[in-house]
This record gives sequence, C-alpha cells and structure tokens, in this order.
Amino acid sequence: MTDIAEKEVIDIADMDVEAFNEFATEQGWSDGMPLFVPTEAKVAKFVDTVRGDNRPYSPVPPRQIVPTIQAMAANAVMAGCKPEYFPVVTAALRGVLEPDFNLHGTLATTHSCAPMVMISGPIRKELNVNCGSNCFGQGWQANATIGRALGLMLLNIAGAKPGEMDRSTQGNPAKFTFCFGENEEENPWTPYHVQRGFAPTDNVVTVMSGEGPHNLNDHGSTTGDGLLTTFAGGMATPGANTVYGKGPSFIIIGPEHAATLKRDGFTIETIREELWQRSRIHISRVSKGNLDTYASTGHKPDGDYLRIGRTPQDLHITVAGGPGKHSAFIPSFGGTMVACTRIQ
Repeated sequence: MTDIAEKEVIDIADMDVEAFNEFATEQGWSDGMPLFVPTEAKVAKFVDTVRGDNRPYSPVPPRQIVPTIQAMAANAVMAGCKPEYFPVVTAALRGVLEPDFNLHGTLATTHSCAPMVMISGPIRKELNVNCGSNCFGQGWQANATIGRALGLMLLNIAGAKPGEMDRSTQGNPAKFTFCFGENEEENPWTPYHVQRGFAPTDNVVTVMSGEGPHNLNDHGSTTGDGLLTTFAGGMATPGANTVYGKGPSFIIIGPEHAATLKRDGFTIETIREELWQRSRIHISRVSKGNLDTYASTGHKPDGDYLRIGRTPQDLHITVAGGPGKHSAFIPSFGGTMVACTRIQ
C-alpha cells in the first residue's frame, strides 16, 4: 500500500478491513468513519483513470508536500470511491490548490468551513451524481465518496488534523463530505459552469470553502419578487463570515423557486443584483464591538448597512435539488474564492 502522504510503501500483509481500520486510526489517517483497504492493486486501477493528465501539482499547504497520484488514489480508495470517480477528485484538489482559494487559511481557521464540491456537465449522469432531491444528503455513492476523498486528502496530505492544524471551533458535518451536482435539466437559465466560460459539454468541478447549506424556505410567495425578499432576509445574517470577509457565497435555487423566478422575468444577472442590494444588514443588528472590529480591518458600513459581498459578482447562483419550495444559501469562509476546474 502506498503511504497516504508520501512515496513510501507500507506492507499491510493480510490485514482484514477491521485490522486495517484500527491501524489507520492509530496512524491518524481516519476521519472516524470506516475506511476501505487501499491495496496496491486498487490504487493502480485509480491511477490508470488519470494517466492522461500530466500537469504537475502544486505543494499542498500547510505541509507543502507535492502529492503523488498514488497517495491521492489511496485516499480515494479509502473513501469508498469507484475508480471512475477519481478524475473528479483530482480536479477538486486542483481547485483548492488555486492560490486565492487560500487552502492554508481555510484549513487552519476556527470557522466551521469545509470544501463544497459541485459537479457540472455530462459526467453527472455518467457517474450517477445526485443533482435532485436530497442532493446535499445521504444515499448516493458518488456524492458521498467524492467529497469524502477530498476531505481525506486534506487530512492526510495537507495535514488538517482536527484539534491540531484544523482549529475549527465546532466543525461542520460537511467536513465528512459536501458534494452535489447541478440540476442542469431543471435550470431555466445558464448552467453555472457555462456562466464561468466553459462549454455545456465540458465536465467541471467547482469548489468553495463554505459553511453547510442554510435553508431558504418559502411556501407562501407566489412571485419572484416575494421569493427574493425571503432569500435576501435569509442571507442577511450578522453571524456569517461574509459580513466582514467580503468573500463569495452560493445561492442554490430549488427547481420550483427557479421556475417562478423565470416566469416573472428574472435572470441570473437580475437575481444577483437584487439579492446584493436587498441582503444588506442594518447596523442596528450588529454589535458595537463587531462594528468596531470590522472598521479596524477596513470593512466599514455603506451608510447604515453592511453588505455581504464586495460586488454582486460575489453572489454565485445555480439550480440544484428536487420538488419542494426550498432553496439554499451557502456563505463562504470569506477569505477564499470559487475555483472551477475542467475534469480531464
């Protein structure tokens, strides 16, 4: 078995699954859930799926280890991935290694952020990625294990061990896995990866260091304008890092809400502008201590309001989920970016 972080090969002899899990836990390789045994034969199958992608990887902060394909594959095997998922996993790692993603900061912060992984393009169907009902939840191997594989790589290659380098005050269940697909089939506008300049036929992974999804429940509004009022109210939270970090956020619109907004003539651009204007936070909702802290770091109110983004372009919008009058808001860590990587 290839060592999880470096090039060393460790002889696991005839360890069964239970013995391997005990050994992996002792080594600090486990996320607390049962692991699959990364034998050399299994790792080789995964490596074969990415042999055409010879681009070098940057050192992974904070340990600054240049990851080997074998080490990444070992983590994907342990996570329970199928070999065909591995190109998605490696693309996600390339995304979090973008300098402005600020991987070191997002791993070391006391904030509860975790890597959000969104999959776009035809590969969603090929891999049976859940883009519809319960897309943030359980029950789908691709969603569960692709996100988990990235988390294990950040644990074992980057060194983000809870309570040591990962200093999150309370953590977040999304640290186990946070992976879903765009519901392009019920998106009445342009899919997200096409918004970012990719072709509709491209397969793309989008990553952002974010909180878990915040539900935006609106069963009563019958107009797009009413829905945006609800969305903006749910987004205008004084407790989010975006109040002072001025980083990106995602608004994941459910298909039923999307249909209403489309019917009433709203576009991605007008939704973005309306939400940026309406989601301002009045200073009366923010403590004096926090206002003083924000001002000391250059984040002053705009009149009597704080904004949750620098510009409307900080709000990223797409469609995912199934039937039901729910959408979701995913605020980011703040000091990060939304990175998109084409799956090779």
